[in-house]
Amino acid sequence: MKEYLTRLIEGEILSREDTYKITLGIIGSQYNDCQIAALLMALQTRGVTVDELLGFRDGLLETGKHIDLDDYNTLDIVGTGGDGKNTFNISTCSAFVIAGAGYKVSKHGNGGSTSVSGASNVLQAHGVKFTDDESKLRQSLDEAGICYLHAPLFAYGMKFVGPTRKALGVPTCFNLLGPLVNPCRPKNSLHGTATTAQMRLYTSVHQKIGDNFGIVTSYDGYDEISLTSGFKLVTNYFEKVFTPKEMGLDYIEPKDIYGGNTAEDACKIFDAVLNGTSTKAQKEVILANAACGIAVIDRNKSIEESVALCRESLDSGKALAAFKKFVEINS
Repeated sequence: MKEYLTRLIEGEILSREDTYKITLGIIGSQYNDCQIAALLMALQTRGVTVDELLGFRDGLLETGKHIDLDDYNTLDIVGTGGDGKNTFNISTCSAFVIAGAGYKVSKHGNGGSTSVSGASNVLQAHGVKFTDDESKLRQSLDEAGICYLHAPLFAYGMKFVGPTRKALGVPTCFNLLGPLVNPCRPKNSLHGTATTAQMRLYTSVHQKIGDNFGIVTSYDGYDEISLTSGFKLVTNYFEKVFTPKEMGLDYIEPKDIYGGNTAEDACKIFDAVLNGTSTKAQKEVILANAACGIAVIDRNKSIEESVALCRESLDSGKALAAFKKFVEINS
């Protein structure tokens, strides 16, 4: 570690192999907390590179548990988090709308870190029990159109940097790794980033991974489509700036998608959207995010067609039915 830190002090960039080896060393308890903290802050101060991030990803995937769902064409929809906006569970709710529209979703997530309710929190509140049983995950995909991969059951290596990250109290490159270490390595993904710099980094990362991807960022700092501003969508086949109006939706205010002060508040909004009793703004922000997910996994669908599919998924009760079936299988 002393060698790596010296190189960073001297302004060097580490290779993908370097950060892969560092990850294995962290998991093997070869470094103390001070060394890990110094490494994370050196990378954060300079800004992590594409290959450095990929090396950490390689190490976490190799030492974690892999789930083989390669015979499914699934989509993951998840944001990097850390935007400080405390919205309700937008990507999780959108996942069930996409499943209700007939597409397969392998959602990766965790408990909330910067918001009151993460994906795992809202699902647990409905009695969901997390599993790493591949047969159960496949059953969930087959019958509900969606499975959920609770990150701590798979990315074992994350726990070795957890105490240091918590003690530092500031974002590090490991905040960017969550969406990139889905244990089934889905063929398609829609990832939300909080800044255009993160969007550029993620675009380069996905281009090297070689999957079918979409990356969104709202221009006012949300790591998802907020409808409070315009947003940019980058995929491996097009790049475009959208306004809510271009999607046939309305601009909204930040307060319209605030997740509340407790996990219970966020859970109530989640339920209201699926039950058709939410506000128009809450519904439309789900339509926007789910539609972009469909536009990524199904290139034959325009954004406008995707919005219509998502609206039908909600209005017909198909999204709610997918959620109820998911809960039934996973409780």
